[in-house]
Amino acid sequence: MKTNGLLTRLERPHVRENGSLRPASWDEALDRAASLLNGAIQRRGADTFGLFSCSKATNEVNYMAGKFARSVIGSNNIDSCNRT
Repeated sequence: MKTNGLLTRLERPHVRENGSLRPASWDEALDRAASLLNGAIQRRGADTFGLFSCSKATNEVNYMAGKFARSVIGSNNIDSCNRT
């Protein structure tokens, strides 16, 4: 971690273990995130997942977010601030 005045920047992913965060590899962090997300979906169904995208992102990024939510997760719970 680097501290620059009031900002602290993480230089690598961290995972929570026994209530505290510890540095982890990208593979470990992504595997843990995927496992926890999959566990929630298995226990409560795909509608337990929701995704919020941003109108300031590119159309391609918003399309990818929607495609991920619908195709990978199986949820139609996606929204954005495009109405403003």
